[in-house]
Amino acid sequence: MRKKLLLILLLLGIFILPGCKPTPQSNPVLDAEEHTGKIKAFVSILPQAYFVERIGEDKVDVSVMIPPGANPENYEISPAQLKELSTADVYIMSGKLPSEETWLPRLIAANKKMLVLDSSQSIDFDEHNPHIWLSPRLVKKQAANIAETLIQLDPDNKAFYSHNLEQLLLALDELDKEIRENLSGVKQKSFIVYHPAWGYFARDYGLEEIAIEEHGKEPGARELARLVEEARAKKINEVFASPQHSSRSAEVFAQEIGGKVVFLDPLPRNYISDMQVVAKTLADALSD
Repeated sequence: MRKKLLLILLLLGIFILPGCKPTPQSNPVLDAEEHTGKIKAFVSILPQAYFVERIGEDKVDVSVMIPPGANPENYEISPAQLKELSTADVYIMSGKLPSEETWLPRLIAANKKMLVLDSSQSIDFDEHNPHIWLSPRLVKKQAANIAETLIQLDPDNKAFYSHNLEQLLLALDELDKEIRENLSGVKQKSFIVYHPAWGYFARDYGLEEIAIEEHGKEPGARELARLVEEARAKKINEVFASPQHSSRSAEVFAQEIGGKVVFLDPLPRNYISDMQVVAKTLADALSD
């Protein structure tokens, strides 16, 4: 699949920024002498908008492809979005969402001069888990890639973007420290989720994510029975669901274990404060 995607990109003449600096000749935005004003950026998901806005502030206009509440795994881009994207300077991918690979040929066709950044460059990840933005540590790498791209588009403001990146990295370090402190003393280390979005988060903070859904599919009867048995054995009382997915299966599972459904949003818009809420919600649930 990736080989085919790269071939499409080469044939259409799009430039993907892999975290290294492109040559000026390969940058159609820099080559256009008349290009002035704000950078027009498109991102896939809400957390990316936060990162770009923290680094670019008023020098960047950011549009989000997937609106609040929509499921990023099956969202269909609209003609209106394609029209707006036709004048964008850069499209910033989270890098691992299947929907991004589905969209990309259409996005390129709509704007062949647009730069495309895979913000996941240099990040080691599980190919079945695209939710790298839920790890503050991995976000630091994404933020650095985003800052580098903004500098390429607007080199006169390099000091501005570099300073804002430094401030964001410090905030992410503080967030990482706060989450670690909140979760370090919890009695229960395992938690059950409907959609497996929190694997990197769990890894970072010494927790175990147990997912009901795997690769977008509901479990069979035998697997469901095994999960119920595991939840009872580990005395798990909460099932975590997300606003982007139906909570019906999570509610049924919660009834089976005599527990309740708690919502965690894996697409936080106000990243720092929303992730603080996530940490507190998990800490409260895992301390019971």
